[in-house]
Amino acid sequence: MVTPLGLDVASTWEGLLAGRSGTGLVTAFDTAGHACRVAAEVRGYDPATTGLEAREVRRLDRFVQFALTAAREAMDDAGLEYPVEVPERTGVYVGNGMGGLITMAEQFAVLSSRGPGRVSPFLVPMTLSNMASGQVSLMMGAMGPNLAPASACATGAHAIGEAAEVIRRGDADVMIAGGTEAVIGAIAFAGFAAARALTGHNETPETASRPFDVTRDGFVMGEGAGIVVLESLGHARARGARIHAVLSGYGSTADAHHATAPREDGRGAARAITNALGQAGLRPDALGYINAHGTSTPLNDRAETHAIRVALGAAADAVPVSSTKGAMGHLLGAAGAVEGVVCVLSIMHGVIPPTINLTHPDPDCDLDYVADGARRRAISSAMTNSFGFGGHNATLLFTRA
Repeated sequence: MVTPLGLDVASTWEGLLAGRSGTGLVTAFDTAGHACRVAAEVRGYDPATTGLEAREVRRLDRFVQFALTAAREAMDDAGLEYPVEVPERTGVYVGNGMGGLITMAEQFAVLSSRGPGRVSPFLVPMTLSNMASGQVSLMMGAMGPNLAPASACATGAHAIGEAAEVIRRGDADVMIAGGTEAVIGAIAFAGFAAARALTGHNETPETASRPFDVTRDGFVMGEGAGIVVLESLGHARARGARIHAVLSGYGSTADAHHATAPREDGRGAARAITNALGQAGLRPDALGYINAHGTSTPLNDRAETHAIRVALGAAADAVPVSSTKGAMGHLLGAAGAVEGVVCVLSIMHGVIPPTINLTHPDPDCDLDYVADGARRRAISSAMTNSFGFGGHNATLLFTRA
């Protein structure tokens, strides 16, 4: 992982359990005149961690750099060498929500001020949203199925879920999958603020993201990447791999309701949860933890709470739910992948990360949101929800290996 809490899995996990906030005042651009002036930025990032030479790095947008760094960590953790041993049986599904939006904005300014002849020849490859998946494939020498899903804030979860389907149908033995995003810039902030999606809690940046709190007023934009290595069980066992968890269930549905607002009855999201449980063959009362989408927006948090109740029924009150967006902000296209890794870590270590900044519970959000700090609890299954603009819903369910 590359997140606002750390530049790898270990530091991010430590920050989550400590209840730290990765949100602060924006440093990436001048926020004068902007309604929102806070973000969860990745700080201290060194592009050298991509493994590329400086000349090559300069030709990659920040969202691609994040993906390469996270992919290297994932492959090293998996004990897989790269270039990969069997290229045709290794694929890459790394999604992205908004592509190289910052590079695009910068080059529009160049076009406006200096003319078309001064636009960068690398503009197109730097801004295409498929370039993270493409560049990971190049680095790893992976010649199997390659796709860059784009389903807004559900992208990372969709990438992992669909990559698993590639393995299930026999088209690959190994898939490198996840999501990445880096759009902390003036145009993105202006657009999301105009849609009334961003928080206005500028005076208290560290507590600006407050999922399920009655005072929540919008999400905190974050950036980063999350990548996992998926393998067929037979392939992993044959090479003696250290298996962290099993992706046992995946649900993908649509709201068919509104371009930006979720269905208030939670119908589409509930079906994604139910489908994931069904594929895993898991009863609702056997679920150990839910990592919620929990964006800290008024509509989403209410709708998700209702969706969980609809899907789990009487078991909903007994399942711990937390939103790590209180700590990391909303990583948009990377969120589902990063939060999927959080679920795996929760199973591995027997700890549920808290929902920070939840001090004034919303009566309409009445589940167990783990608001009193990290909770030690042996769990054998964990689920993450991701819901995106356009009505895209994705749920991943992991179980102990």
